[in-house]
Parts: sequence; C-alpha cells; structure tokens
Amino acid sequence: MFPSFVTKSIHAYLDYPVALGLIIMPFLFGLGASNPLALWLSVVTGVAAFLLTILTDHHLGVFRVLPYRLHLIVDGMVGVVFVLAPVVLGFTGLDYWYYMALGVTVLMVVGLHKPESEALSA
Repeated sequence: MFPSFVTKSIHAYLDYPVALGLIIMPFLFGLGASNPLALWLSVVTGVAAFLLTILTDHHLGVFRVLPYRLHLIVDGMVGVVFVLAPVVLGFTGLDYWYYMALGVTVLMVVGLHKPESEALSA
C-alpha cells in the first residue's frame, strides 16, 4: 500500500495552479490536432475546477459551501474521464498523452490523499 501524504492543505495549494494550467496548457501545446475536443475538454474542466476550488470548504476556498469530500470525488471522476477520453474520443499523439498523463496524475493525487483524521494525528 502506498503512503497517504497529500493533505487537505497540500491539495488546496495545488488546486488553483492546476485549474489555470488546464485552461492555458491546451493552447500552449496546440492540443486539438486529433479532435477539437482535446482542446476544449481541458479548458472547460479547468474553468470548472477553478469554480470548484472557490466553492470548496478548505482554507483557500472563497465561499466554502461544498464539502471537501465532494471535491475529492469530483477530482477522482475527472481523473477517470481524462484516462478514458483519449480512448473513447480517439485522441492521438500529444492529445492522447496529455490526457493520459493528467488523468493518471489526478488519480494518484486523489489516491494518495491523507484522510483528515490521519492528517490531524500526524
């Protein structure tokens, strides 16, 4: 079993730059060559991730109306979608690897999450 070390605080600090990266990186990398959805899936997900972060009940949330647990569930679903999208939508080349790499990374971050009870006792 892998150690759980991604605390709520660490996760919160990752959220904003990741959301902005999801919006900006597709344009920098020129995604969309194999399918226009390869560009827009990331951008739309980045906007949604930014809004989710603003609304999440953690120390960097602005309105703090959504439970952090819901945030983790949504992140996990994004990871699954990012791993499945290249296969289902027929992405190739950089489009394919962009989503595979991000999907696996998101799933790892969610999987390595340290539950709050463990984080408090550590």
